[in-house]
Amino acid sequence: MTTGTAPARDQRRRMRLVGLTTTICGLVILAVAAAVALSWRGDLPDPVATHWGARGRPDGFMSLGALIWAATGSGALLVLGFGAVTTLWGQSAVSRRIGAATTTWLALFLALLLLGTLHGQLGLADARTAGGIGGALTLATVASLVPAVLVGLLLPGDPPQPADAPVAPEASRVPLAPSERAVWIGHTGAGPGIALGAVSIVVLVTLAVVSGVWGLLIVAALLVAVFAAMFAFTVRVDETGLLVRSSVGWPRTHVPLDEVLRASVVQVHPLREFGGWGWRVGRGGRVGIVLRAGDGLLVERTGGRSIVVTVADAGTAAALLNTLADRQRQAG
Repeated sequence: MTTGTAPARDQRRRMRLVGLTTTICGLVILAVAAAVALSWRGDLPDPVATHWGARGRPDGFMSLGALIWAATGSGALLVLGFGAVTTLWGQSAVSRRIGAATTTWLALFLALLLLGTLHGQLGLADARTAGGIGGALTLATVASLVPAVLVGLLLPGDPPQPADAPVAPEASRVPLAPSERAVWIGHTGAGPGIALGAVSIVVLVTLAVVSGVWGLLIVAALLVAVFAAMFAFTVRVDETGLLVRSSVGWPRTHVPLDEVLRASVVQVHPLREFGGWGWRVGRGGRVGIVLRAGDGLLVERTGGRSIVVTVADAGTAAALLNTLADRQRQAG
């Protein structure tokens, strides 16, 4: 339940605007990359190198046209898919930011990787003599990540949407006298996601050493930063609402008490519901900070938005959040 139809219309407009804009921009980026690649046709070998082996030498080849279709075609499908998710499931600013940043990153990474690998083959008579792709991979990774992060950061947040109804009466509560104050703090971390991340980092470092593609070390370093930010969180419930903050301070999200409709405990299946572990967007636009399977704190809020956090003692957190939201409504 929300405060009326105007906020709902504004929310749908934001979803459509962000989804459409990022989709169009992503497709334009891919189209520009394809046009530039085609303009190099006369200076490229035929076929061109498309895959590099363990020693950093080309071991896979195809025609330029086939490479462009494969790279930009798969990229366009991914951009359209994430654009559709943002448009349909972008109820919250967090969902829109994740969708827009991912769309931007995908388009730029694929475009820059395509152009980077081809640029290293300009003027060659035989693609088998091409050098490694460490520089192209490094450039594509870094130069696509920075704009994607900026897109996510610069997108505006949600305007206040206070509830026009009390907290669901059947929701759990804790006995708390009007003069009593209470704070609940929990921590969540580790889980299968961090193990998979550690394996990925080790594999990347090993490949860099074996192949000599030292750009992979930059990718590994970026993964370390991502996993440090995404796999340890502090969860706090107090008189301001729900605050979930990474152990490094960012990312973070806050749900004010006047937007809480109901807090409860749900069973979370990360792969089935969110496609993995970490800060995710699941079915229906539900935001998930899911680091393991099992009990999770579900907070349903105004505007059709909801967030799930896997944390121990989620039942106490939910009951206290409902109680504090009730108190805030009564005080207002």
